[in-house]
Amino acid sequence: MANHKSAVKRIRQTLTRRLRNKYYAKTARNAVRDLRKTTDKAAASELYKKVSSMLDRLAKKNVIHKNKAGNLKSKLALHVNTLN
Repeated sequence: MANHKSAVKRIRQTLTRRLRNKYYAKTARNAVRDLRKTTDKAAASELYKKVSSMLDRLAKKNVIHKNKAGNLKSKLALHVNTLN
């Protein structure tokens, strides 16, 4: 167990941030999965805007790496563009 007040606070903060980041990352993964399952071009392009925005926000807050966000957006854009 931590011996300093600051260390105890740091443990509390870390736990809170970890749970928050886990929630946002899981939500983004579900959104990406839903977009990959979409077969309608109009719906997919609308959903792509929301998902790419979500990925950018997560990368900005260092929940996911910026290159991972870019790679996911690129793959999803390819998927959306190949739909009829």
